Amino acid sequence: MRGGRPGRERTSRACDDARVRIVALAGGIGAARFLRGLLAHVADADVAAQVTVIGNTADDITLNGLHVSPDLDTVMYTLGGGIHPLQGWGRADDTRNVQDELTAYGAGTEWFALGDRDIATHLVRTELMAAGATLSEATAVLCARWQPRVRLLPMSDDPVTTMVTIADPTAPGGSRTLHFQEYWVRLGAPAALTVTVAGADKACPAPGVLEAIADAELILLPPSNPVVSIGTILAVPGIREAVLDNRRAPVVGLSPIVGGAPVRGMADRMLAAIGVPTTAAAVAQHYGARAVGGLLDAWLVDTVDAAAVPALTLSGIRTRAVPLLMRDTAHSAAMAAAALSLAAEITAQ
Repeated sequence: MRGGRPGRERTSRACDDARVRIVALAGGIGAARFLRGLLAHVADADVAAQVTVIGNTADDITLNGLHVSPDLDTVMYTLGGGIHPLQGWGRADDTRNVQDELTAYGAGTEWFALGDRDIATHLVRTELMAAGATLSEATAVLCARWQPRVRLLPMSDDPVTTMVTIADPTAPGGSRTLHFQEYWVRLGAPAALTVTVAGADKACPAPGVLEAIADAELILLPPSNPVVSIGTILAVPGIREAVLDNRRAPVVGLSPIVGGAPVRGMADRMLAAIGVPTTAAAVAQHYGARAVGGLLDAWLVDTVDAAAVPALTLSGIRTRAVPLLMRDTAHSAAMAAAALSLAAEITAQ
């Protein structure tokens, strides 16, 4: 960030000479909607911003031979104007003829909905990767069509998979471990015993990831699941270290927990599995204050959680309470404005 941001005129002048370089670590729907608001805000404020989004790929799954990247696609479709507006995932105005036919053959995965237009994306990705392209290269080809107005990078080109262990009295040992998508989509997120990011320890950051973080002037943690979205990205060796090493860039996070519950999704189940209470304050403490080796310089909580502000601020995390429910793009843009304003305060010190 270049200086403070008390008003539009000062912001415009501060950015005349260069683009503000922003990196966001992103999961799926919550991150995508926040990023849409971020792009709307910087455009309205006449800020020349270069936004790099590092997307979670530990949710990726192969279905009917197709490589599906749910979080990357949700960001790409949302920012490219093709997302289903009510679901927040998948393509708008899609049909499911292919999936219906596969189900008729007994070969369908009806628990994981794939629309016909969405399948085209997965076909292109799968064909490219079968021909030798990396996930990063395939993502770039897909983004060339959608023009999401950000540089979208997978966290890694190596296979990384979130696995969740649940109680199962019928299984040996009384528990079983399954892919995150089966846990979340097929089973509806029952209580989780453990969460494991398989392959993370052997993975490398995708090309451009570490460079983008090192070059950033602001690093954002959108309101994504802290365990299976942000947490999986940070589990790739080198990414957390790169964030900590860039002392120039404030790290500002936005709470995915409002009033003691996740805005959407199963963050409460995932937090319980790692022993973290489902509160905005507990998530901030889970990330930790940067001044004592954690990640956060600043944290935004919803106004209903304003009572957490003094203690978090005292712990070294500059905290502010603002509305965090993304009812539309205008609300998301206001959240982005608050995050940039808080980052500017830190930079100006």
